[in-house]
Amino acid sequence: MTAAFSFLTSGRIEFGRGKRDLVSAAALGLGRSVLMIRGRSVAWVDQLTDDLTRSGAQVTPVISTGEPTVAIVEEALAAGRAARADVVVAVGGGSVIDLGKAVAVLLPCASGVMDHLESVGAGKPLTAEPLPFIAVPTTSGTGAEVTKNAVVSVPEAARKVSLRDDRMLPDLAVIDPSLTDHAPRAQTLASGLDALTQVIEPYLCSRANPLTDALCRAAIPLGARALARLAVEEHPGARDDIAFVSLASGLALANAGLGAVHGLAGVVGGRSGAPHGLICGRLLGPVLAANAAVLAQSGADLGRFHEVAVWLAEPFGHSADEVFAALPELLDRWQVPRLGKWLTPQMDLMAIAEEAQTASSMKANPCVLPSKVLVEVMHQAL
Repeated sequence: MTAAFSFLTSGRIEFGRGKRDLVSAAALGLGRSVLMIRGRSVAWVDQLTDDLTRSGAQVTPVISTGEPTVAIVEEALAAGRAARADVVVAVGGGSVIDLGKAVAVLLPCASGVMDHLESVGAGKPLTAEPLPFIAVPTTSGTGAEVTKNAVVSVPEAARKVSLRDDRMLPDLAVIDPSLTDHAPRAQTLASGLDALTQVIEPYLCSRANPLTDALCRAAIPLGARALARLAVEEHPGARDDIAFVSLASGLALANAGLGAVHGLAGVVGGRSGAPHGLICGRLLGPVLAANAAVLAQSGADLGRFHEVAVWLAEPFGHSADEVFAALPELLDRWQVPRLGKWLTPQMDLMAIAEEAQTASSMKANPCVLPSKVLVEVMHQAL
């Protein structure tokens, strides 16, 4: 018998090369004062801005230069209120889209960011309907275009936490893989490893459901093959595949959960400033091996772990029995940095592990990993 489950996602998803051409008309259909949250690296945003302006829209740009902090969100809110924005469009990586989601949901509210942040803030529920929001990712990694939270850094607390509400799902998500073509190799691999992690963890987590399972079963082998291809050459087909994997990862994590990789990653990133995708990639193999070992000791069914190992084995050039343990060495060959640059000897890894035990992502891990095991996982990523 199929167990009951629920599934939420963006109001509309458009995927494929050339889909970016839909954005201007869609935005104009939602409002005429457009707050444009954007990064600096994709020239197409200038064309989109010109198209909107020629069509009579007022476009107010907000340049996002890194992961959103409380101060950055407040600055973007001030810009949106001054412009009396009635629609928000975010074009960029996961941090840009997270900033867009936070601004779209907070602009109609009289309250501030800290009133609603979980863990370090008051965690109050949002009381107003968000502004219409369109998300256009230009990297393939976070799946933020179909998730219902925005990650915000709180530097004074050395934490990354979420603003979370079902209504934060974008009205329209446009995934055009051509916007990722020729992205730097290092960025491609780091973000792609995040996407791969985000289809593996929901498949193994304690809250998996039949719909997220179907997405993950398709995406895990596809993501492994695409990453192996992009590690050695630029390839549009692999770009298309990893863009789909990123989309599937957002759908899966928003409707099932994650696990210890992301439970650790939020704390490690908040304390060290290391790039999120890099953290996830470096923790993935050690966490998979640790989970399998702890579950084996309790006699649990490891069928799903074996499936994941088989899906990774051929693209990554290792047997299924050794692929989890071999992932750190594979990333070395791909020249993906280890975390020693950020997790310095002065950092208290046990304190990080104990704080990670309380993270929301950790609650869906398929087993309880003791803090001393999490410390060993981090050592393997150094």
